[in-house]
Amino acid sequence: MKKPKFSISNIVFVVLIALLIFPQTRTPIQVFLNKGLALFGPSVVKKEKRAQLTDYNWILTNDSGETFDFNEAKGKVVLINFWATWCPPCIAEMPSLDELYKTYKVDVVFLFVSNEDPKTISNFLNKHNYSFKAHMPKTAAPEAFEVGAIPRTFVIDKNGQIVIDKTGAANWNSDGVRKQLDILVNQ
Repeated sequence: MKKPKFSISNIVFVVLIALLIFPQTRTPIQVFLNKGLALFGPSVVKKEKRAQLTDYNWILTNDSGETFDFNEAKGKVVLINFWATWCPPCIAEMPSLDELYKTYKVDVVFLFVSNEDPKTISNFLNKHNYSFKAHMPKTAAPEAFEVGAIPRTFVIDKNGQIVIDKTGAANWNSDGVRKQLDILVNQ
């Protein structure tokens, strides 16, 4: 019988598996990996394939307790991000979304939507010093926003067409997204 070999690669593999078992080390590793995946901006949906939003009946409250009626977003450019504080891909893309928000908050309606407890969300936003407010749904979202996985982000033009529909982490502060928002805002 041969004696098992303990090579450097075997030791590294065992250490990596051990790090992924514990939540305290697993989440930062997952966020780091997702940041690598989120280097690219999302793509724009071709005009002939864009879904048309017809239902604006949706009530949300923000983390300060203020109510928002989605009907107020009719005729405006809207970015909706469905996310959670425990979601590594969501955490990975948040800095780019916050930078985009800082630039376009006057011209674009931003809705960062989570089903979590408002206190949990508020603590997360404060910890990371994010500028935007988070929203919690009070009524069911319009059918066009059926979300099976998070993060899921939609960019909607002034006519209610879904211009960007992205599931997974992305670089929302990319030149491509900024160019697209500039076009939509100035239409």
